Amino acid sequence: MASSSPPASRTAPSTGPASAPITTGRLVLRPVRTADLPAVTRLWTDPEVRRHLGGPVLDSVVRIRQRRIVGAPGFHAVERAADGTVLGMVTVERKGRGGETEVSYQFLPEHWGRGYAREAVAAAVEAALTEAATVVAVTQEANARSRRLLEAVGMTHAESFVEWDAPGPLPAQPPGIAGRPLAVLSREVVDG
Repeated sequence: MASSSPPASRTAPSTGPASAPITTGRLVLRPVRTADLPAVTRLWTDPEVRRHLGGPVLDSVVRIRQRRIVGAPGFHAVERAADGTVLGMVTVERKGRGGETEVSYQFLPEHWGRGYAREAVAAAVEAALTEAATVVAVTQEANARSRRLLEAVGMTHAESFVEWDAPGPLPAQPPGIAGRPLAVLSREVVDG
């Protein structure tokens, strides 16, 4: 998956109309509801979902996130329109990395491989590009599935870097990803 949910200390993403529901042929991207907390909590704690995101989130951070996520701007539960099942989450942060609009996503493993993530991320990127000239996503270079998905929605590799490579523990350093290469993929509005 692309970048992780923001740490508890970061402010919630600010968004405009992207906070309104976004619909596709099969999905509804809408604000997170209290009833979504079990699925969203699994996104933060499932080792397979978190494999490229630093591992499961600490229980203390999960509790903080649970209090802040319901209705938070920019955080979209991805719901299958046919039956209301929450499949994952897409986040659109207007002032993300480098001040750019940043998209990130996580999906529950039982919903992988069906095109839901690609459909949801494509819709979120399209909606974000109505207000921003560029949208970026950050993923580990080792996360081939995430890179393929981002490329499939029209994003291209913009830069690579290593983050959290300072010696010693840093408060915001996700365990398990320190010193691993990350890639920024971006997509710009195309005139015409």
